[in-house]
Amino acid sequence: MNRLSKLAFMSTVTGIMATSCSTHKIEYPAAPTDPSVTDDYFGTTVADPYRPLENDTAPATLEWVKAENAVTEAYLAAIPYREQIKERLTRLNNFKKTGVPAKRKDGKYYFYENNGLQNQSVLYRTDSLGGTPEVFLDPNTLSDDGTVALQGVSISNDGKYTAYIISRSGSDWNEIYVMDTKTKQLLDDHIEWAKFTGADWQGDGFYYSSYPRPEKGKEFSNANENHQIYYHKIGTPQSSDRLVYEDKDHPLHFHSAFVPESEDMLFVIGGGEGVGSSLMMKNLKTNSDWIVMEPTQDYDMNIMEVKDGKIYILTNWGAPKNRLMVADAKAPQKENWKELVPEGEGVMTSMQFAGDKMIVDFEKDASDHAYIYNMDGSLVKEIEFPTFGSVGISSSGDHNEVYYALTSFTYPSSVFSYNMESGESTLINSPEIDGVNLDDYVTEQVFYPSADGTKIPMFITYKKGLEKNGKNPVYLYGYGGFNVSLPPSFSANRMFWLENGGIYAQANLRGGSEYGEEWHLAGTKQNKLNVFNDFIAAAEYMIDEGWTSPDYLTIEGGSNGGLLVGATVNMRPDLFKVAIPRVGVMDMMRYHLFTIGWNWASDYGTSADSKEMADYLLAYSPIHNIKSGVDYPAILVTTADHDDRVVPAHSFKYAATLQAADTGDAPKLIRIDSKAGHGGGKPMTKVIDEYTDLYSFIFYNLGLTPNK
Repeated sequence: MNRLSKLAFMSTVTGIMATSCSTHKIEYPAAPTDPSVTDDYFGTTVADPYRPLENDTAPATLEWVKAENAVTEAYLAAIPYREQIKERLTRLNNFKKTGVPAKRKDGKYYFYENNGLQNQSVLYRTDSLGGTPEVFLDPNTLSDDGTVALQGVSISNDGKYTAYIISRSGSDWNEIYVMDTKTKQLLDDHIEWAKFTGADWQGDGFYYSSYPRPEKGKEFSNANENHQIYYHKIGTPQSSDRLVYEDKDHPLHFHSAFVPESEDMLFVIGGGEGVGSSLMMKNLKTNSDWIVMEPTQDYDMNIMEVKDGKIYILTNWGAPKNRLMVADAKAPQKENWKELVPEGEGVMTSMQFAGDKMIVDFEKDASDHAYIYNMDGSLVKEIEFPTFGSVGISSSGDHNEVYYALTSFTYPSSVFSYNMESGESTLINSPEIDGVNLDDYVTEQVFYPSADGTKIPMFITYKKGLEKNGKNPVYLYGYGGFNVSLPPSFSANRMFWLENGGIYAQANLRGGSEYGEEWHLAGTKQNKLNVFNDFIAAAEYMIDEGWTSPDYLTIEGGSNGGLLVGATVNMRPDLFKVAIPRVGVMDMMRYHLFTIGWNWASDYGTSADSKEMADYLLAYSPIHNIKSGVDYPAILVTTADHDDRVVPAHSFKYAATLQAADTGDAPKLIRIDSKAGHGGGKPMTKVIDEYTDLYSFIFYNLGLTPNK
């Protein structure tokens, strides 16, 4: 998810000057091919000549990657203001970023902070807010280049131990280490090949999820099957860990453990097949049999809290926009649940205790709204935030202290304390950005019609005083899938675009969670075309309203958003000047055969489901619908060698197909990062390098020179 650009005239757009743009033909490397490879999908034969690129460790693939990176680097290095962009991005990112504090039972506060350009944020603890904090865990010391990222920290309920979870080079594979909480001394415990996991404590040990050790050389490409839950006892080797749960009959299911603070129950949440999750539990005190609370994966099942034998569950069962239910641990089956907070106008997204009250968060038109409730479900009042945006709240049933972090497009993440009695918020810290007056910018929300008339919300951020002259550069971003919402957020990298006269537009497409499960399902499987039409309609709206024109329009998206960009470029290559598909799902016929790709079937369907589904996927699959003889926008594909979520083969095959087709002289390049993955935990140095290249490519192909 992110930000980028278009074209403008010096006389009409503040901060941008026109420059010439080279259109010389690029000599692309020859990709390894096998013209004989075809697949049969219910009688339809589909060629796959770039199948050899799926083997990302083969010598021929490695040579092609090296050659492609050389071409891309040579192109980018020739852009005269590339270093200027990097220097400005470095200054924009060099500000202190402080997270919301969390108070534990021992009275200590824990919070994350980055002094500006640290590759990874550091976890601190302190006896009092405003006091002198000590470094509790610094992930920057775990590698020389910042490519080891901290994915999670879990302190045991008695405070004795701390488990921390890391990933290396952006991979989804995790390792778990344990240290003494008081002394911070690292213990001998070390878990490998964990994935999609936490560390849920019970006694002197914790539960975690992992897969069997993968085949050597195929760690980042082979399909992951048989997700298991283990219990690790402190002081013992991983080989002695006890297998707690697996489901061999459903090898493609995920399984996650949850243990409440009381440590008397173990919940297993299952996923990977449906649009929701199954839920089961057992009594750890009596070691009872498993009790099935929800057998299907038809509904979302999210355990919010467990207290005094009551289980608080946020679910869309019987409520597409979610409701809060309560279950008695002695009779936890779904038919015994009682509604505590009913479905409302917005989408209910979370609940947590705050002293003897509950804080319930709702998303309304893609922005957060939080309310205080009594434990009987009666409403007390709304928490009034300083502006619309995204909010992260820290509270506990053990005390009345409440803190929240608020962020929006022109509002860097700022931390507040909240008084439960008076309803007043007090600012604790708010960052300042180098050379940026955030009051110079404005965000508005519009609702535009899609192809079928559905109103789609979109945020538009720009510098005050910008004129609707049809020549403003626009950076249009979208995602549209997997029940993921796109709320307002701040990005220092995006400020570079805005301060140079660009407009940032973020469309809340169907397929996301902005309006509940109905909105999500309206963008899945054989409704997926709705998502692409929503995105195209967003571009058309920006043009029709006079903000911009096709010569000034850039689109970008990552992962499922990369698919979005690839598909919409094929559908409307005339509508965009620049396209940035990042780590995208580009081969819709084979995506389910790699790592965890099978898990996306609930949103996409698969080519093996039916002829109708295979035909639908084939009709929009980015790789299979590139049009020769049609001019395409300038395209920069991005991927990474350690991306084991959307494997780089997607981007490899897409780029090779693009480069071999006759799509005009605009560049079709691919940027393949090393020691990086799908995006999570990427060190600051790599983030700045990537945005330097993205903005350089965009401005150059818009014929513009940034003056910041």
